[in-house]
Amino acid sequence: MTHPNENLVREGYAAFERGDLDALLRLYAEDVRFHYPGRSPLAGDYQGMAQLMEFSRRLAELSGGSIRLELHDVLANDEHAVALFTARAERAGRQLEDNTVQVLHLRDGKVTDVWFHRTDLYAVDEFLS
Repeated sequence: MTHPNENLVREGYAAFERGDLDALLRLYAEDVRFHYPGRSPLAGDYQGMAQLMEFSRRLAELSGGSIRLELHDVLANDEHAVALFTARAERAGRQLEDNTVQVLHLRDGKVTDVWFHRTDLYAVDEFLS
């Protein structure tokens, strides 16, 4: 039997792959905090749903709408989840393939904090810049 937070994270990845932003955003707390590493135009901290939506819009723009996430596994307990995935994208003749660890904090069935840990942060920064 899987943990409810594992199911929630898997639902989020499925919604992302379907392009169902509404379903994805329903999984986040209103005051969600998003922490994106690096020096690319996306790097920084985002607070709340409006900034999360802006992050999502910019990610789609900077990836040429090609970003795909291949979820490998999710580990979860009552307060945390860890997602292991490969991000792939293609834009202007450049390709990105990066293994990523995403750490999520959850409370009352909602994602409250998200941290990304990239395998090759330099390659991600270069692709998004």
